[in-house]
Amino acid sequence: MSPPKPETPASRASIVLAFAAVYLVWGSTYLAIRIAVGGLPPFLMGGVRFLVSGLVLLPILLHRGETLPTARQWRNAAIVGCLLMLGGNGLVIWAEQTVASSQAALFVASTPVWFTIFEWLRPGGTRPHPFTWIGIALGFAGVVTLVSEHGTGASELPLPQSVALMGATICWAAGSIFTRHSDRPKSPLMGAAAQMACGGIAMIVLGLVRGETRGFRPDAVPAGPWFALAYLVVFGSLVGYTAYVYLLRHCTPSRVSTYAYVNPVIAVLLGAVLLGETLGSRARLAGALVLAGVVLLTLPPATWIRIAGRAARGLPFRASPP
Repeated sequence: MSPPKPETPASRASIVLAFAAVYLVWGSTYLAIRIAVGGLPPFLMGGVRFLVSGLVLLPILLHRGETLPTARQWRNAAIVGCLLMLGGNGLVIWAEQTVASSQAALFVASTPVWFTIFEWLRPGGTRPHPFTWIGIALGFAGVVTLVSEHGTGASELPLPQSVALMGATICWAAGSIFTRHSDRPKSPLMGAAAQMACGGIAMIVLGLVRGETRGFRPDAVPAGPWFALAYLVVFGSLVGYTAYVYLLRHCTPSRVSTYAYVNPVIAVLLGAVLLGETLGSRARLAGALVLAGVVLLTLPPATWIRIAGRAARGLPFRASPP
């Protein structure tokens, strides 16, 4: 695997805008997915979302003078597309047929746990700090708490859906780490377009193999799912995913994975307001454990050492050492 070529440093404004897109837009996509699968087949819907997004971007980029990926870069894009779109997003879509969007978002918030593990296991990776292991333990405890919750309606998380969501977090983290360290086009947008096109094709093929076209009548689908699909194409993919790929180029995995702070909050609020979804006490505890784990995983260990030291002396924490 050849190392990626050096790139022009990103501006602070671009980084801030990209984080805003990933934080806010992606938090709303859980609700959009929940609405879309109310009338559209899951993998075909996801495949159309990403394939259309990729095919919209490609000619625009070619018109701007960008070059198509090399054969090696297309291969890497196919790997990333299968991991991120087919595995990461596809399993979430499948699970949201029966799982509340807010619970799916809480589960997926554990993704930084796998970011940390895969970044450590890759060749040349960094061994986690002891504080990081505490964050991993908290994240897993939150997932176990969420899976073990039994109740009715939105509070129920069946085992098959739990396994699917766990697989989605693993696939998403693995694909994100792979794309960060693999050969890819110089243009982040061209890389995103290739990945979305490849992932969309993979999802459509799986949808056809599963027989999702049998009995499906597009004219019988109400307007809501179609509007949700359009939202996912424009905002979830063309805006959100391209921003995510951009951040993977210019920020560390731990910083990028902080979207897990905000996405569940947005998803829970929108699910409660627009769909009337509720969370049981165990789900709220699980969310608190997962987010506490994410905080430990994403803040520098030196910060936690200062916090622990000042707490031991009964002093308030200050952002910078005295």
